[in-house]
Amino acid sequence: MKWILWLSRITLGLVFIFSGFVKAIDPLGSAYKFQDYFLAFGTEWISFSALPLAIALSTLEFVIGVGVLAGIRMRLSAWGGLLFMAFFTPLTLYIAITDPVPDCGCFGDAIIISNWETFYKNLFILAAAIVVFVHRNKVRPPWSKPVDNILLALTTIAIVWLSVYCLRNLPVIDFRPWKVGNDISELVMPTEEIAEVYLIFENQETGERREYPAGDYPWDDPEWAAQWLFKDQRREVVQPYREAEIDAFYIEDEFGDDLTDFYMTKPGYLFMVVAHDLYRTNTGAFGQRITPLAREAEDAGYPFIVLTGSSLDAIESFRHAHQTPYPFYLSDEIELKTIIRSNPGLVLIKEGVVKGKWSHRNIPSFEEVAAEMGLHE
Repeated sequence: MKWILWLSRITLGLVFIFSGFVKAIDPLGSAYKFQDYFLAFGTEWISFSALPLAIALSTLEFVIGVGVLAGIRMRLSAWGGLLFMAFFTPLTLYIAITDPVPDCGCFGDAIIISNWETFYKNLFILAAAIVVFVHRNKVRPPWSKPVDNILLALTTIAIVWLSVYCLRNLPVIDFRPWKVGNDISELVMPTEEIAEVYLIFENQETGERREYPAGDYPWDDPEWAAQWLFKDQRREVVQPYREAEIDAFYIEDEFGDDLTDFYMTKPGYLFMVVAHDLYRTNTGAFGQRITPLAREAEDAGYPFIVLTGSSLDAIESFRHAHQTPYPFYLSDEIELKTIIRSNPGLVLIKEGVVKGKWSHRNIPSFEEVAAEMGLHE
């Protein structure tokens, strides 16, 4: 049983650590997933708790994982892992059956798996949690109880601090399609299916069947054509069709004109501010950082735009109240939340490629952007 216990501890510990970490670095993403569940289950009235629950969940997972893997407070860690899996395994079964949301979000945006795959994964992890729990007394604590308590406290503080840091800034690791370096013009296009087609012919005299690649059979041979009759065809998929990673992004003006291609293929740099909700955006960032940056960028000849999911009335009211002399365009609010976890946030794009992203607290001056990106060169 020794190696089974070790394997179970490693499996349970690493999965919990990874799951907790990828949620901790993107607390807003986890909060959005909680809100999706609240909406699906008709409990929108508790949406205010989404962010605290997201941070609490990631912290609990990470601390349990470290405890199980390192043998810190093993009895407590084993109980935590078992109770956690005993709660979430039947819950994920229910989610897999009812399918309220397409992705459970158990690994954040790092790994996207279906609801049924999540349930099967949880069955495996539950088995590991049971083994660890049953044999928890066989794990000798590597440190004394006071040291264990200190390590457990430090682990908790560290993961909470990481969540708060990423919440106030941006995720330290970006797993989304809009991460720095990605070419958006490629990600908005689906991957077309590539298939080889084979034609099946039957000999009218012998009944023999033969396959030929489409376009490479003796159709121009009269003697062959007189003997062989087309019966069927077979497709062999070499590259399956895949949906575009980015399928809901657009830039639309007040008249309903689509300007996406114009801005995404425009030569040079594009300064794009994302404010998915103008009613909840940080208005101080506009006056202190965004508007001064916009003036300098436009004076230097660089386009500067704002994308929002708010209504036209909200845009007009906001522009009048804050005197924003740059264009506002409409886009999909959910996609804007995916682009950047800040409201507002700045995205620098060059001919469709993401070059930089900043939260509203860290928006640089034009000179800082110019120096970092070499705009004056």
